[in-house]
Amino acid sequence: MAFDGLAERLQETFKKLRGKGKLTEKDIKDAMREVRLALLEADVNFKVVKSFVAKVSEKAMGTEVLESLTPGQQVVKIVHDELAALMGGAEAKLNFDPSITVFMLVGLQGAGKTTMAGKLALYLRKRNRKPLLAACDIYRPAAIKQLQVVGKQIDIPVFTLGDKTNPVDIAKAAMEHARKEGRDVVILDTAGRLHIDEALMLELKNIKAAVNPREILLVVDSMTGQDAVNVAENFNTILDISGVIVTKLDGDTRGGAALSIREVTGKPIKFSGTGEKMSDIEVFHPERMAGRILGMGDVMSLIEKAQSAIDEKEARELGSRMMTKEFNFEDYMNAMAQMKKLGPLNKLLEMIPGMNSQEMKGLDLSDSEKEMAKTECIIQSMTQKERRNPKLLDNPSRKRRIAKGSGTTVQDVNKLLKGFENMKKMMKQMGSMQKNPKKGMFGKMPF
Repeated sequence: MAFDGLAERLQETFKKLRGKGKLTEKDIKDAMREVRLALLEADVNFKVVKSFVAKVSEKAMGTEVLESLTPGQQVVKIVHDELAALMGGAEAKLNFDPSITVFMLVGLQGAGKTTMAGKLALYLRKRNRKPLLAACDIYRPAAIKQLQVVGKQIDIPVFTLGDKTNPVDIAKAAMEHARKEGRDVVILDTAGRLHIDEALMLELKNIKAAVNPREILLVVDSMTGQDAVNVAENFNTILDISGVIVTKLDGDTRGGAALSIREVTGKPIKFSGTGEKMSDIEVFHPERMAGRILGMGDVMSLIEKAQSAIDEKEARELGSRMMTKEFNFEDYMNAMAQMKKLGPLNKLLEMIPGMNSQEMKGLDLSDSEKEMAKTECIIQSMTQKERRNPKLLDNPSRKRRIAKGSGTTVQDVNKLLKGFENMKKMMKQMGSMQKNPKKGMFGKMPF
């Protein structure tokens, strides 16, 4: 997560506060000094830091905090609420027009506009919209081709008139095409530059005047730090943007841009890019992000991710098979595939309360991911009959063949078989407990 450094510093600071039964004004001042340094190191705008620390200090110095039985927790709550407010307070939803809605994506070259246009289109289609991508960048080499590749990847149409037509005319023609084809959203992928210049802004202003977009969304790269805030301020002054999309928020960045943009521009962050896949786009929830930074997790986002990634009917059928004798290695592979849809383990753990705190810093997840990959190789080296009837694997020659085919050892195969049998027994017991709760775990005990 982009805020790892900030999260670590803040969690360590508040851990000291929680350990104290009573807090003094000196304790609060010392903690606020640490908070100030942590925010500045995270590349948060210095004016934003000054204002934030002043607000938190004023509330934390109140008698209800200093005289509370749990003052440390109250200070953490104040910081959480102020962090959420700093990033916008609540989710900023997209706005739609009754007929065709135009979303205009703007930003500097290299911020990830074209990829984000595809991600946004896919996000909207999953919510029963019919998006059309429009290639309005006629300057960057292969920009149109890139958008066409993205569109093909997610099966969403791309409108283009080539690189010889004026972008304003392309935007207007895209609107007309959307009407004819029954598309209700047009996403304009506009040109960027390496820096803000007069020609770029004039073109964007002309596109805005021609098609009257419902939303002008500025795409900024979180890895550019304070430059992202300056870019946002300039674009907002000239175009009056409606919101911001922050890309690469999953990377090793300090995250200061995400904490500064809302305060500096007054415009909310609406989405964040969280990975390389086209599905790696998240609605930006300030209160949830504040929770992640402070080690409180983000259970709601985890639930939403599971609901969108996992097929409910398939999961229910798999669950019922797991509690019967029918469960086999094909089911096991399906279960692993469902799990992988949720994303890397480290990202999932960030959403569980306490799991991204300092205490979890040394947790090595690479072994777990390697074991899953090894298990997948072993199962894929089995024949269909073997996967469906694991008892066939009692044969030593079969085990040797599978080990050789998967690049593992017979011991690895035996380990998987033993773990599989133990899991089957455990799931069978759970199934029995569901059918007869009174018997349960203690059913055979004489009390």
